[in-house]
Amino acid sequence: MTSQVDYDFSLSNKVAVITGGASGIGAAIAAAYAAKGATVVVLDKALDAAQQMVSQGSAAAAIGCDVTSEQSVAKAVSAVNKQFSRIDVLVNSAGIAVTGAAEELTLEDWDQTMAINLRGAFLVSQHVGRVMLAQGAGTVITLASQAATIALPGHVAYCASKFGVVGLTKVLALEWAGRGVTANTISPTVVMTPLAKELWDNPEGEALKAQIPTGRFAEPEEIAAVAVFLASDAAKMINGVDLLVDGGYTIR
Repeated sequence: MTSQVDYDFSLSNKVAVITGGASGIGAAIAAAYAAKGATVVVLDKALDAAQQMVSQGSAAAAIGCDVTSEQSVAKAVSAVNKQFSRIDVLVNSAGIAVTGAAEELTLEDWDQTMAINLRGAFLVSQHVGRVMLAQGAGTVITLASQAATIALPGHVAYCASKFGVVGLTKVLALEWAGRGVTANTISPTVVMTPLAKELWDNPEGEALKAQIPTGRFAEPEEIAAVAVFLASDAAKMINGVDLLVDGGYTIR
């Protein structure tokens, strides 16, 4: 089979669903996708913020969605499919990071982390995946983390959830690729979202940056650029990959 690769990585005529797309990395991906011609639908519990993405031109539609609730996910995915008749790209960006020593982390924090980061990725992937499998094409992109490759102190729940996300994605990639649906993860280092700037503008942040060969943290737009490529037709042969965007932090 031969094909012509679009080196502009256009996303024209693609419908893209982004969870957690109202802020942070998800918002950067939404803006990048819109700039590349995609029809972007933001799913987020923060519906007002998601609707602002629509008014700003970074999304075509916004739907309130709790990724931990199967009923909420099913309703949101059904609404997208009804309005746009297809879903070509899913980006699972909704997530949280609760830190604490393993012996002190509460079960509530553990359960909440797993519910949003892992259960949420599974539920949305499953429901959107059914749409993609029915149409015979699609790609699932899930935000993992460098914490899915190496252990980070104080991140027992976060690491466990992100290791789980990578495992989940590899199974989706194995089961679905033969039916036209690929799945991959993106694993960033610390990304300079407004929240991250608050959390890491301190000596601990400087010490962490010193361990990154490139000497800095990532910008949201750099993660968005990777997400654009993976969503484009140029990346159709990339499947089951965990793509690290960490400045070389995990190579040590």
